[in-house]
Amino acid sequence: MAGWNADNAAGPTGQGAVTLVAGSSFCISLQNGDIFPHHPHGVFYQDTRILSRWSLTMNGQPLEPLGAWTPSPYQGTYIGRAARADGRSDSPLTVVRKRELGAGIAEDITIHNYGLQPASCEVGLAVDADFADLFEVKDGRFHRLWDQTRSAKAGSVTIEAAWQETRKGIVVRVHDAEVTAEGLDLHVIVPAHGKRAIRATVLLLSAETEVDAGIPTVSLTAAMISAQERRQKAWDERIPLTRVGNPAIERSLLRSHDDIGALRIVDPQHPDRMVVAAGAPWFMALFGRDSLLSSFMVLPVDATLALGTLQTLADRQGVKVDPLTEEQPGRILHEVRLDVGTSLALGGRSAYYGTIDATPLFVTLLGEASRWGLPLDDIAALVPHADRALDWIQEYGDRDGDGFVEYEHLNDQGLINQGWKDSWDGINFADGRMAEAPIALCEVQGYVYSAYIARAWMAYDVGDKALAAAFRERAERLKKQFNDHFWLPDRGYYAIALDKDKRPVDACASNMGHCMWSGIMDEDKAPQVAARLMSPEMFSGWGVRTLATDMGAYNPVSYHNGSVWPHDNALIIAGLMRYGFVKEAQQLSTALMEAAQFTDNRLPELFCGFSRSECPEPLPYPTACSPQAWASATPVMLIRTLLRYEAHVSLGALWMDPALPETWGNLHTTNLPVGGARVTIDVSGSDATVEGLPQGMVFRRGMRPSLDDFVELERLRGD
Repeated sequence: MAGWNADNAAGPTGQGAVTLVAGSSFCISLQNGDIFPHHPHGVFYQDTRILSRWSLTMNGQPLEPLGAWTPSPYQGTYIGRAARADGRSDSPLTVVRKRELGAGIAEDITIHNYGLQPASCEVGLAVDADFADLFEVKDGRFHRLWDQTRSAKAGSVTIEAAWQETRKGIVVRVHDAEVTAEGLDLHVIVPAHGKRAIRATVLLLSAETEVDAGIPTVSLTAAMISAQERRQKAWDERIPLTRVGNPAIERSLLRSHDDIGALRIVDPQHPDRMVVAAGAPWFMALFGRDSLLSSFMVLPVDATLALGTLQTLADRQGVKVDPLTEEQPGRILHEVRLDVGTSLALGGRSAYYGTIDATPLFVTLLGEASRWGLPLDDIAALVPHADRALDWIQEYGDRDGDGFVEYEHLNDQGLINQGWKDSWDGINFADGRMAEAPIALCEVQGYVYSAYIARAWMAYDVGDKALAAAFRERAERLKKQFNDHFWLPDRGYYAIALDKDKRPVDACASNMGHCMWSGIMDEDKAPQVAARLMSPEMFSGWGVRTLATDMGAYNPVSYHNGSVWPHDNALIIAGLMRYGFVKEAQQLSTALMEAAQFTDNRLPELFCGFSRSECPEPLPYPTACSPQAWASATPVMLIRTLLRYEAHVSLGALWMDPALPETWGNLHTTNLPVGGARVTIDVSGSDATVEGLPQGMVFRRGMRPSLDDFVELERLRGD
């Protein structure tokens, strides 16, 4: 996912940490709801920690956590037991904290008294804000010292801070509370067998919040809460409703839809555009690779994310050569940070371009969006950006003119590895030695192949057969060259990369599954690759590992050298289906969805690579993001893949050839967008029906034809 080097890996958020996410805001806390600055916790807004301490005490003691859950991605409920004033163990007091996240938080605190006598309670809320940027918190290195002031009115504390020309502030309110040096205190009497409710709010300091503290806090947060609710409601109304016979599969799909909706952020320069952030907690920003792949994976159920992502990345496409940010003309960026104020950001600036795969993936997504019927005007406006991206592949991506796209970071603040396995030690030989750059990754050549095919289709759709033929020829040339140089005949699999000396990096890794997905793999090599991917060394029982267990660098608790990534597996499954390995795709899909049941039906960014025979459940990776965009998109991608559900609006057809595992049961989906219409599909076994297709489109049983198939059919018709 989002990149890191040896010196800037994120620390763990702590066992049981609870994460909420709402657009560009996120909140990380302990299970009892408390936030402390010595943990990588807090409330963050646009990459700045606006709340670094938020700890609740009852009678001077912290709450003992009993449980926590998230009713929605932006809402958290925390239940704890309060200590008795007399120190006895079985307290009659429990506290329920219901928190809602937006551009701040609103928290309803309800104290329940199960005792026979009224309870006198001293409620303390310690509050602080350090306004540290995300990289400072993530890395535990604080470079800025803010000049802070605290001011108080009845029931409210205002914290303001200045650093150079930057000003920030928050207002914290608890009605009728007394202000203390730590925050706010409130004395309450909770009746016997009764309860007492308190509302606390944290809002960004603005003209709207600079009002008299006597105004009820509910009025100050209504706009914040209703905006988030309206956004989520609009998403829920637009997203298809899917019913699956297997309730666990259905719950994972629903969770997937909710999380993708919550991970959407607004392009600040275009408030009408939505893009998907990479993931919480550390990557609530636009990322080229992550946002493009996630948008691709959910495209059949929502095209607005694909359009918003493409338009936003096009606006920020590289225009100059900058060695610090690694910007180059035509290059698609790696990440954009909205409000980072330190040199800890990659490249030392808000935008960083050091990714090798976002640029071809941009063209691939545009081609896929055009086939699914994105408005012609929008496609036409983006085609010049696709052509600039293709120019970058030729002029900058292929550094030495050998036909392959490779990378090497241009400065010490850039990423060492610039593919999706972008950890510092992610690319290595079978004996464990790390590969040296420039590095040409196998899956990146596949993405480039997909980009050429996508551009050929777009040319063909507008009648430019000469340009279509030119890109088909370019794709075929790359395919032949790739299979000649990356295939390891004595191993029966593809090298993960070529190193600086053009030697095959011979580790057996999951990357070759992406080559199946793209179609760059020769048909005669696919059976050996499929067998290797599903071998005990690669398949853990929960998913395909990033690296085989018989490789020198294998470590089941490694970010990229033995862990299991759901999105990686989703693309592998799509590749297996593409080459006809249906049973293997079904087995792998079922394993992933069974793994999701151990994490409340939400697939995390990754989990450890221990074998299922050793561990009865998938073990969480300590710093995994959750929710995370392409992990959240995985259940959608699996359904799409197993249904073999594809469209090409300009060809006037929708294709489907279902192969859902028997244990998944039947499927019924309504409100599914196709070519400007909303359709309903029903699937029972291998039978499928479609209702509501737009005029001029027909449903065809089978696989969507490839460009070669279609051109050959056109030739025969011409004959």
